[in-house]
Amino acid sequence: MTAWLDEALTKVAADATALRTVFPAVGRRVGRGPSERPGWTVDDVARVALLRAAPGAAAELPGLYRYGDAAEKRAALRGLSVVDTGDAGVALVADALRTNDTRLVAAAMGEYAATHLDAAAYRHGVLKCVFMGIPLAEVAGLDRRTDEELRRMLRSFAAERTAAGREVPADLLPLLTEQDA
Repeated sequence: MTAWLDEALTKVAADATALRTVFPAVGRRVGRGPSERPGWTVDDVARVALLRAAPGAAAELPGLYRYGDAAEKRAALRGLSVVDTGDAGVALVADALRTNDTRLVAAAMGEYAATHLDAAAYRHGVLKCVFMGIPLAEVAGLDRRTDEELRRMLRSFAAERTAAGREVPADLLPLLTEQDA
């Protein structure tokens, strides 16, 4: 497994187009179990390492995402934070936020989204995470991106949940003002 990954890293460092063949093979070669990084799998870690090693990865990312399975898409989204794509990755994040796959939505709301999404898109991504039950600890940038409009949206969500006799997620409460809690 380690020998395969070392060889794959060497291949993509020499030619980023090699990502097209090694990226899909990662799960079979390194496994798909949990990694030491919370919320990540070992194949996520390996795929992001491959993206980091490939000098031309930015040009390859859209295809890796588009043609990949869910695990490959998740890794491509996680890789946005280590590959300089500029604003080009926003389309990938937007696509992932249109899905109902919690793993893709959580990966989409990583550091890249916190840095590159406009305020409205970021707010809607956070709200989608809340609706889907994705822990807000997985959303990057909440400490610096939470604004009054996001708080208003979250207050409305909490009021709807309360009116319906449903529990308000505990990780939502710190984002509400004291008078809301």
